[in-house]
Amino acid sequence: MVSKAASDAPAQAPQPSEAREPSGSASGKYLTSSVAGAAKILVVGPLGVGKTTLIGTVSEIKPLSTEAVMTQAGARVDTNVADGKTTTTVALDFGRMTIDGELVLYLFGTPGQQRFLPAWRDLAKGSLGALALVDTRDLAASFDALGNLEELGLPFAVAVNVFPGSPQYGVDDLRAALDLLPDTPVVACDARDPSSSVRALIALVSHLIHVATETP
Repeated sequence: MVSKAASDAPAQAPQPSEAREPSGSASGKYLTSSVAGAAKILVVGPLGVGKTTLIGTVSEIKPLSTEAVMTQAGARVDTNVADGKTTTTVALDFGRMTIDGELVLYLFGTPGQQRFLPAWRDLAKGSLGALALVDTRDLAASFDALGNLEELGLPFAVAVNVFPGSPQYGVDDLRAALDLLPDTPVVACDARDPSSSVRALIALVSHLIHVATETP
């Protein structure tokens, strides 16, 4: 799914002020001729953190979602499920977003439950990096996803999806609680808001470009 290496991305990462509403072409189906590169990006995080919502918010095509109704059998292993949540991703979510008409991100959302780790690892093949969504109401729920990224050696940015009434913490406190490296981007995000979600993805792209140019 990756048509260009990270080094083929623009030398200067797009800044948040340059974020536009997702737009591929007049029809919304096809890429424009200005597209110069593409990257496969994972969107990861625990159950109910907002991965499906974020991909649906930014995708310029109709997103693919493999949502299934949650069952009583699953309830025995899926703990900390938010009230009112009745479905869950069982394979992947997929969407596409173009940044500044030049860089296309193919977004793959992973299942949130650790029991889907084999599928999770298959989705990670060929990915340049990941956006890890976290919920401050239960930071510990994100440990498995972050640990998987570190084990796979994938660079990532952390987006704190802001829910109504969720606790607010400083960046330093979040880094300490999640045991993040000093250069890992940490941004606030509302997965329902296109501009906010795009800014989170731009933070990840900027980080990937930095990692690619800093690696000997």
